[in-house]
Amino acid sequence: MRRRLIVAGLVAITVAFACRERPEHPTPPPATPPTNAPADVSHGEAPIGSAAEPAPIEAAAPPRATGHVHRLRIAIKHAKITIADGVTYDAWTFDGRVPGPVLRVTEGDTVDFTLVNQAPMPHSLDFHAAEIAPSRAYVNLMPHDSLHYRFVARVPGAFMYHCGTAPVALHIANGMYGAIIVDPRQSRPAAKEFVFVQSEFYTKKLPDSTRVIDWDKLLGLAPDYVVFNGREAEYAHHPIPVRVGEPLRIYVVNAGPNRFSAFHVVGAIFDRVYLDGSLTHPLEGVQTVTVPVGGGAIFETRLVEAGTYPFVSHAFADATKGAVGMFKAH
Repeated sequence: MRRRLIVAGLVAITVAFACRERPEHPTPPPATPPTNAPADVSHGEAPIGSAAEPAPIEAAAPPRATGHVHRLRIAIKHAKITIADGVTYDAWTFDGRVPGPVLRVTEGDTVDFTLVNQAPMPHSLDFHAAEIAPSRAYVNLMPHDSLHYRFVARVPGAFMYHCGTAPVALHIANGMYGAIIVDPRQSRPAAKEFVFVQSEFYTKKLPDSTRVIDWDKLLGLAPDYVVFNGREAEYAHHPIPVRVGEPLRIYVVNAGPNRFSAFHVVGAIFDRVYLDGSLTHPLEGVQTVTVPVGGGAIFETRLVEAGTYPFVSHAFADATKGAVGMFKAH
C-alpha cells in the first residue's frame, strides 16, 4: 500500500509539473513552403524589377582615394530605416544609414578618424583594417562625446568596421556596421566595382508596426531577413546594369552577426577571389566562396552574354530571406 501511495504521489507531481510547464499558447503549425516562383529566372528568389530604376542604396564602390592622409568622421545616430518594402526598423546607425558609409583608402595611408556619439547610449567603433590597441581606440563613447585617433592602413583588402560595445551581437544586429576598402599601392586592373555588405535582421513588431530587435531570435540564429546593403532583395527589385564582357570586381563584407555568406554569381565563374588581405595567391576558377562573419573577400568575374544573372548567398534559406540580387548584362 505504501509503495502504491508513493507511486501515485510521484505521478501526480509529474502531471502537475507538466501542466505547469505547458506553454500558454499552442505551438503554431509549421510553415508551408511557397509553391509559386517569384521570378522565371533560375535562382530568382525574389521578384525582379527594372534596371532603369536606381536602388535606394548605391552598390557602386566609391572611387580610389587620392592623397595619403584621410580625415574621416562618422556620427552615431539612432534612426528609423527601411529594411524591406513596407518594413520600418528602429536601427542604431553610423551616419544615419545601414550599412554605414563605405570608406576607401590606400595601403600605407594614414586615417585621421573622429567618432561622434549623437545617440542616447554608449557606442564605439572597431576597424578590422586597423592595427591599434582596442583599449585606447575602441572604448565606449558616451552620449554627446567624441573620440579621435589615427592609424595606418597597412594591409590591403575588404574589411568590416562595427560597433564593439557589449553585447556586440546586439549592436551589430541593430545596424552598426560598414565596409572599408584598403587598395594596394599598385592599382588593380580597371573594372566596374561594387560593394555588398551582407547582414541579418532579427525583428519583432511594435503596436505601430515598427520593427525592433528580437534578442531571442538573435541568440537562436533565426533571422527574419538576410540582406545585402541593408535591404531585403534590394538588387533584385533594382537590378544592377553591367556590360557583357566587362570586368567586374565585387567587394563582399559579411557583417553577420551570425551567418556565413556563401557568395555565388549564377551563370558566372570567378576568375579570381582574394581573401581578406591576400594579394599574391588568389583562388582561381571558383564557383562559390565562403565569407565568414567579420570577414571580407574580393571577387573578380565577367558575364559572357546578355541576360539576367542572380547573385546570392548559396545558403538558400538566407537567399530566400533576402540575400539575393541581380546583374543585368547588356
